[in-house]
Amino acid sequence: MKLLEVHVIQTVAPNNLNRDDTGSPKDALFGGYRRARISSQAQKRAVRVAFGTWPLLSEAERAIRTKRLMEALLERLAGLPEADARRAIENALNALGFGVKEGRTEYLLFLGNQELDALAEEIRKNLQALAAQETKGKKKTEVDGELKKALERVFDGGKAVDLALFGRMLADRPELGVDAAAQVAHAISTHKVDREFDFYTAVDDLNPKEETGAGMMGDVEFYSATLYRYAVVNLDKLLENLQGDGELALKGALAFLEAFALTLPSGKQNSFAAHNPPLFLAFRAGEGLPRNLATAFERPIRPREDKPLSALSVEALVKEWEKFDRVFGPLKPEWKGALNLTEAHTDHLEVLDSIGDLKAKVEKALQELLG
Repeated sequence: MKLLEVHVIQTVAPNNLNRDDTGSPKDALFGGYRRARISSQAQKRAVRVAFGTWPLLSEAERAIRTKRLMEALLERLAGLPEADARRAIENALNALGFGVKEGRTEYLLFLGNQELDALAEEIRKNLQALAAQETKGKKKTEVDGELKKALERVFDGGKAVDLALFGRMLADRPELGVDAAAQVAHAISTHKVDREFDFYTAVDDLNPKEETGAGMMGDVEFYSATLYRYAVVNLDKLLENLQGDGELALKGALAFLEAFALTLPSGKQNSFAAHNPPLFLAFRAGEGLPRNLATAFERPIRPREDKPLSALSVEALVKEWEKFDRVFGPLKPEWKGALNLTEAHTDHLEVLDSIGDLKAKVEKALQELLG
């Protein structure tokens, strides 16, 4: 397996970046101790947002996740009679197994923008045939077999990088699914944590002077933590999902590296502004098996007066890396490098001066791997 791994140590100030259904920051037990946690799904969402807003990828190289396919396709079919276009879209989506109810599909669909364009074009070409399908009770008449196959052929991933990285699962149509090229671990704190509470009040600006007391009050949970974050990209799978486009696979892998390293979920940021960049960022690329190094923190790191948790965490991580290399061997061939803004010693790794230098080293490694 040709892979690119990303390892991050990141200290975040008081925050509630990723909360559960009760509004509490997510956590987990690891090594018998309570840890701060940020879910993989929340991290992947932050990466996808960064792909477009920075921007790292063009619109054609990205996907959208939505139930509002009807609206998206109607926009692409502007100029056609709306009633015919709406009926044709609904019949096409039903034929594909994406049931439509009140203008929405039954579940969220993850589709490349190029797939959407191609689907709209297929509907446009076959508007008369699709719009002619009649409703019989609650069941649509069957779309012609060849037309149905033409609609299905649209779903080839559309060379959308985020779809190629994170995959697509369609329970009702597994043959239209895409196996993910990237795996993202739940981020956990390298040390044990306890939740804290912020009690807040808000004053009514128009209160008369003789009235005292808050116009509103409540509390919000938070914690601060030094996090270990990990992700791995299967480069062979990424290349396959992007239909063999090596240039786009390289661009996508570099975009993922940058977006994963420099983004976090945005939960409660207006209240906490925990915009803390990574203090340590390392990569490993080559051929072999992936290694999540969270076991470095099975015994939680404990604070010391002479060295911060971030530096202690980096040293534990590098020690675990060295141990695994000694026992199981490195990747063959292997490229690795790191940024280190802590006091930790990282003799095992080549330390670079900037994110630009790191990206350049990763790009060189990936060019070798992807041929």
